[in-house]
Amino acid sequence: MRNVSWVYLIGAVLLLVAPTVFYPVLLMKVLCFALFACAFNLLLGYVGLLSFGHAAFLGSAAYTTGLAMTRLSITPELGIALGVVMAAVLGLIVGALAIRRQGIYFAMITLALAQMVYFFCLQAPFTGGEDGLQGVPRGKLLGVLSLENDLVMYYFVVVVFVLGFWVIQRTIHSPFGQVLQAIRENEARALSLGYHVDRYKLLAFVLSAALAGLAGATKTLVLGFATLTDVHWATSGEVVLMTLVGGVGTVVGPVIGALVIVVLQNELADKVGPWVTVIMGLIFIACVLAFRRGIVGEMLARLPVNKGPRD
Repeated sequence: MRNVSWVYLIGAVLLLVAPTVFYPVLLMKVLCFALFACAFNLLLGYVGLLSFGHAAFLGSAAYTTGLAMTRLSITPELGIALGVVMAAVLGLIVGALAIRRQGIYFAMITLALAQMVYFFCLQAPFTGGEDGLQGVPRGKLLGVLSLENDLVMYYFVVVVFVLGFWVIQRTIHSPFGQVLQAIRENEARALSLGYHVDRYKLLAFVLSAALAGLAGATKTLVLGFATLTDVHWATSGEVVLMTLVGGVGTVVGPVIGALVIVVLQNELADKVGPWVTVIMGLIFIACVLAFRRGIVGEMLARLPVNKGPRD
């Protein structure tokens, strides 16, 4: 436990000093996708549910926050809150339908429903269609602190990320989280012990969707736009890749995976163009073949003492 505390302390220090070395907007994008990956990992790594439609929650919150900021001129925290609520409601609807099935059928249902969200965003007159929602202002936090400055916005994103990460960690280590892991290991046994398995899975799905929405809403403020990419199936695939590269079922693994994938995409986009997708596919293949536990998972497996929970 002491080693875990040191890891979090070092991570906090790195977050505070990072904008003095790296481009703040890139760092904010990494943090948003790291939160997105952590939210997805809560569902896959600790409940065993593979969702192929998580981009629907990221994108719905992104559009909701963007519309609220541009049409209603409200404060950023209220815009983010509306985005999170929209993602949670959508998660409740999708989850209530999807948890009736298991395995590949669950994954396909989430993908199909997410595609419905994509086509709605494509056709709706208020989303901007293929052009997306542009010119979203960052606004003033609590009506006082302007977020137009990249450094101020960065530390706001850090606070949002830390809050979301803390919620996920507390959930994992709570009695509720222990039940979720029991369902992942043996659902029939958890059911025989009297747990309402579907209720627990639905609550986990909604929480994961809400946190994904928090990431999407924050990303809209950072970049100033919401586009169809946010709700596209490829984004759902990217978050799966981030989680696998970092380590499924580890707390910090998705953060490392998001860092690797976002930085690679940013560095390679101008150099190889559309070949970025091919490179991401090769990384996925290498991850599956060479280190199936992911970066953090493999590191933890090689520790001299590896009898505690994977952190």
